[in-house]
Amino acid sequence: MSERKQQVLQAAVDIIVDEGYGSLSMRALARASGIKLGALQYHFRTSEDMLRALVAYIADIYHSNFDAIKANEPLTIKGVLEFASSEPADGRLQADKLWPQLWAMGQVEPLVADLVEDIYAEYLQILEGLLHKAGSKNPRVESISLMAFVEGSTIFVAPGKRWENDDSKIRSVVYDLVDKLYGGDA
Repeated sequence: MSERKQQVLQAAVDIIVDEGYGSLSMRALARASGIKLGALQYHFRTSEDMLRALVAYIADIYHSNFDAIKANEPLTIKGVLEFASSEPADGRLQADKLWPQLWAMGQVEPLVADLVEDIYAEYLQILEGLLHKAGSKNPRVESISLMAFVEGSTIFVAPGKRWENDDSKIRSVVYDLVDKLYGGDA
């Protein structure tokens, strides 16, 4: 993918983060990218083409981050939960703001719904494997439950939310639960 195309797709992410996914249009993207609509249509003939490219762009960033976490040895349950609740390494996605928008977009855009589901599936697969190794009797259900704790807490403690100062305390409670269930090295 060309550098210019990546810049345009990053501008799309920024529009979604700053203004909400309802503000993302070809015209708005052209304006945010500093190019004419015709030049944008050279890269993406239609809004659907742009959305497909945007989904692929976001997926690539997440897959790179999954590769990084898998290369991190030893991989721990708490490490995966921490990874799931933090911004991908380079900060391009502003995940605390983008993720809720992607989740909402997924309710009306099947491509985005597939992206969100694929990202969750990858997290859960990694976590389920670790829980299985830790002796969990039901690693699938427990991995979903732990992810629900972590993911659900972002509704309350994301930056700018009323309870954002409790973020570390909530993580501590989840990590204490992991220690009790799976041991201190989990």
